[in-house]
Amino acid sequence: MTTHLAAAIQMATSSDKSANLEKAEHLIRLAAVRGAKLVGLPEVFNWRGKRSDEPEAAESLDGPTLTLMGRLARDLEIHLLAGSITEHAPGEAKRYNTSVLFGPDGKRLAVYRKIHLFDVDLPGRVTIKESDAKIPGNEVVTAATSLGTLGLTVCYDLRFPELYRRLVSAGARVLTIPSAFTFPTGEAHWEVLIRARAIENQCYVVAPAQFGPNVHGFSDYGNSMIVDPWGRVLARASENEGVVIAPLDMAYLERVRRELPSLTHSRLR
Repeated sequence: MTTHLAAAIQMATSSDKSANLEKAEHLIRLAAVRGAKLVGLPEVFNWRGKRSDEPEAAESLDGPTLTLMGRLARDLEIHLLAGSITEHAPGEAKRYNTSVLFGPDGKRLAVYRKIHLFDVDLPGRVTIKESDAKIPGNEVVTAATSLGTLGLTVCYDLRFPELYRRLVSAGARVLTIPSAFTFPTGEAHWEVLIRARAIENQCYVVAPAQFGPNVHGFSDYGNSMIVDPWGRVLARASENEGVVIAPLDMAYLERVRRELPSLTHSRLR
């Protein structure tokens, strides 16, 4: 079978980790009931709070959040992308922003630590310096699955096309972009960048996102979406929390790559 359903979950995460995980589990189960075999959560889905509280909220890869995600993947027999969590970095004062993919057996298939950290100052609107609290990762990560090879990225990575071309060179057919895009940048660039990454790499893109006012005093754009290799938006979330679902048709992807073989025409590496 070359077609499987994928789901992108949209959330408004708070500083109440227990409530966030309860909500995430409900939405994951809803996506699975609707037939999704790949379910993606947004960036920082399990906790968002004051930076001073971040060390206490951070977890290891074997912590309670990812233990729960592995159990859900196994029980529901799905591929589950734990969008991202704040991960302890042993011996470091800062932490990683880490995305983890689980297989239907509940085991970790891939761990990706966000490479590009979001440092921005939009006067009067949003000021964020992610690098004050986070360490950048340095590995390009793919995972071969029965759904096709997935390439893992997180949020601000979206603005760096060279990362996605490296993922495709490593075999990626599906690009995952769990995010918490701010409203100003999201309104201007979210859709166009996601569609561009899909078109130029001839991949499906699954982009679950945070939505609405957050604990940091600004709003996230939402608009979680799934886009096909031709750049068509197959599913887009409305202005609330929930799940959007669309098919990933690998036969169609191969047809797009065959009929417009731009990936084979690249002359710059």
